[in-house]
Amino acid sequence: MTTVTVTGIRRGIEDAISVKKDATSIVEAISAEDIGKLPDVSIAESIARLPGLAAQRVAGRAQVISVRGLSPDFATTLLNGREQVSTGDNRSVEFDQYPSELLSGVTIYKTPDAGLIGQGLSGTIDLQTVRPLNFGKRTVALNARGEANSLGSMANTKSLGNRFSVSYIDQFLNRTLGFAIGYAHLESPVLAQETGIYEPWKTESRPGLPAGTTTTDGIKALSRTGYNRRDGLMGVVEYRPTKQFTSTVDFYASIFKHEDTANQFEIPLGGWNGNLQPGLLFTNVTKNGNAIGSATANNVYPLVRGMYTDRRDDIRALGWNNELRLAGVKLVADLSWSKAKRDELSIENNLQLGAVNSSQYLDNVNLAFNTGAFPTMAPGRSDYSNVSNLYLKNTIYGSGYGKVPYVEDELKSVKLAANFQAPAALENWFSGFDIGVNYSDRSKDKSQPEGGLTLNGNPTTIDPSLVYGTVDLGFAGIGNLPAWNVPAVLAKYMSFNPSATSGNVILKTWSVQEKISTAFAKANIEHEFGDISLRGNAGVQIQHTKQGSDSNYFNGALPAGSQVQPIHAGKSYTDYLPSVNLNFGLPNDQTVRVALAKQIARPRVDQLRAAVDFGVSDTTLKPGASGGNAELDPWRAKAFDISYEKYFGKKAYLAGAFFFKKLDTYIFTQTRTYDFSAFVPGTKANTVFGDFKAPYNGNGGTMRGVELSGSLPLNMLTPVLDGFGIVASGTYTDSNIAIQEPDGSIGQNIPLPGLSKRVTNLTVYYEKNGFETRLSQRKRSDFVGEIGNFAAERSLRYVVGENILDFQVGYTFQDGPLKNVGVVLQANNLRNAAYETYNGSKNQQLEYQKYGRTVLLGVNYKF
Repeated sequence: MTTVTVTGIRRGIEDAISVKKDATSIVEAISAEDIGKLPDVSIAESIARLPGLAAQRVAGRAQVISVRGLSPDFATTLLNGREQVSTGDNRSVEFDQYPSELLSGVTIYKTPDAGLIGQGLSGTIDLQTVRPLNFGKRTVALNARGEANSLGSMANTKSLGNRFSVSYIDQFLNRTLGFAIGYAHLESPVLAQETGIYEPWKTESRPGLPAGTTTTDGIKALSRTGYNRRDGLMGVVEYRPTKQFTSTVDFYASIFKHEDTANQFEIPLGGWNGNLQPGLLFTNVTKNGNAIGSATANNVYPLVRGMYTDRRDDIRALGWNNELRLAGVKLVADLSWSKAKRDELSIENNLQLGAVNSSQYLDNVNLAFNTGAFPTMAPGRSDYSNVSNLYLKNTIYGSGYGKVPYVEDELKSVKLAANFQAPAALENWFSGFDIGVNYSDRSKDKSQPEGGLTLNGNPTTIDPSLVYGTVDLGFAGIGNLPAWNVPAVLAKYMSFNPSATSGNVILKTWSVQEKISTAFAKANIEHEFGDISLRGNAGVQIQHTKQGSDSNYFNGALPAGSQVQPIHAGKSYTDYLPSVNLNFGLPNDQTVRVALAKQIARPRVDQLRAAVDFGVSDTTLKPGASGGNAELDPWRAKAFDISYEKYFGKKAYLAGAFFFKKLDTYIFTQTRTYDFSAFVPGTKANTVFGDFKAPYNGNGGTMRGVELSGSLPLNMLTPVLDGFGIVASGTYTDSNIAIQEPDGSIGQNIPLPGLSKRVTNLTVYYEKNGFETRLSQRKRSDFVGEIGNFAAERSLRYVVGENILDFQVGYTFQDGPLKNVGVVLQANNLRNAAYETYNGSKNQQLEYQKYGRTVLLGVNYKF
């Protein structure tokens, strides 16, 4: 009998189909055909190709994942089954910090399992590293790729980058000891062309604008330059002295460094030009619907700005799992620890024409606001490109500003579990029973000192030795603009003394603690009804959560030296979370799955902060505040899922699924009456009651969706198409939940963040005799995205739906001296698809950004 060994793309697809088919929950899976062979540059891009999942791009990179139309905050991410910390302000993991080269696969659980710890409300994403004893022999994999960006070199940033990885897997002591280690390095240029509009668009009177015209307070264009550098390390030691006992230690570490400078031309349009005369006047105005379409903005005083960010993310994760099999019993003990740190510096230098602010430097700028393209802002003056004309001074926006965010997130966990074989009296219905407990202790701290950059001495031009050259802003109608070393300018000409306790900055420093005790019990179902088999599980998780937060608030009524006061708040709650997964195996390799569950998602970490910005009104003498709410309950939901799956062995499948969630609660930002008894002593307040704007629990709503997916090698249709194949999925999701954001810039009754009604993915591939190629497309319709603004705060914006196209071609030598050597060419974002956001109506664009096409050429070798 001839044995056919499947490799390459098809092996990865077939392994993923096997995981989906054998699971007792509704899952999606990614499997590398071998270590270091996941095809995408980012693991987030691989995950985003799965049914019901969508990526949100941040700075051109697929970074966070929405599962079934819910915000990334509703999903949790595990590494080898353990919840992971994050370097952001909240819970959602930034996936580009996990190199795809170091992962062997990913499983996404769309329905809960009572034995799965750390599961999310929308889904649970489990990243997996290798287990060396699963390999039949020593394996070494090497990968190297060079990278080029189509935007070309800018300022001090070259268009070239590189990736390198090496993995070593081996077995020792008669295959009782396994060892794996992997290292991955990335250096990738940050290159972008961007425009932006001041938020929000507003309807108010401006000289020269027709009454009722919606307009903005400013517009900017910039070229962003810099680098992403990442080093990842993975290690696994697996010890199995007998078939009954296995002990596994796994370690993961990642250091991600991001550095960029926004070389920016900015035009205030709100009427402020430093009180210079004549003032702002719009002429030649046209309208695009109710909004300004084009105009000449006369008597404006543009700024040339350098906005610099330096960020370092450091992640460590360590786990130790022990499994002991006795007669009819399996015992598991698992210890884990993970920690993430983020150090960041964001500073800006502001330049304008002239050593002193003067009317002679005012300009008339021709503006054109566009949809689906860059807006243009053509200045009348031509002297912005010469750095000797630009002065570092107290401009109309000051000389500069900076902040120094720091985040530390630590999670410790211990789990004890047991699986008992079903007794003879029950084995006709059950294969076994699981019980277990888990305890986790998580703390997340953030501080964000801020302050102005003060010019030391008189206004000055920048030393030419600190200038990188120019960047071309011709895409926005501006021309060349100087780019310079922003930190060096700060060091030479300015002072920066950030404070964490001044003004409203104080509420940006906080600590949140969570202690979660979980107990679970689960029955594993296995029964036969004639030709129909039944597999699955039914169980319950009991979660007791104790949450608390510490912070400070500023009380200006108290004597100097005692105005910063501590504040603590928190609460405890218990949730009972039943879940059922039933899988009916029908004749002809068909499966029907049904799942019901109660689910929760804990609040965003920044929503739980105790920090408040407190004050007393000079007119009403009423107290008031805004901030977080450490007494929030979680989001709670009930879920129903049903799916039909038709398999063709493990070569192909077709599936359709319906899902429904009823969110019993949701968390909204609201203003409510609050008792400020603890705050008002010593103040001028004439009452203890006032308004407190914060996150509160409110009523939720429903969401539902349909998923269709399939994977098919086309030789199943005709031998003529041998080697060709297709993987496709489509999801439609709808919800009646509307978000209320009182301070939002995109209106009220906002759709659920992260929800695209339509998400489709398509991959067409060909693989034969060592040659392989694939073309992949992922599309999503418009959605509300959660974007970090300059204040490092969450901001909601409508994001235009994306259509991302990637291509890969490669060849692996089958014999001869180059056997197992592969060459690969990749082109990502072939269409140079733009990232565009808007205010609620598409004629009110907020951002338009392009990041170029990325081409990678590389070689890999496995032996």
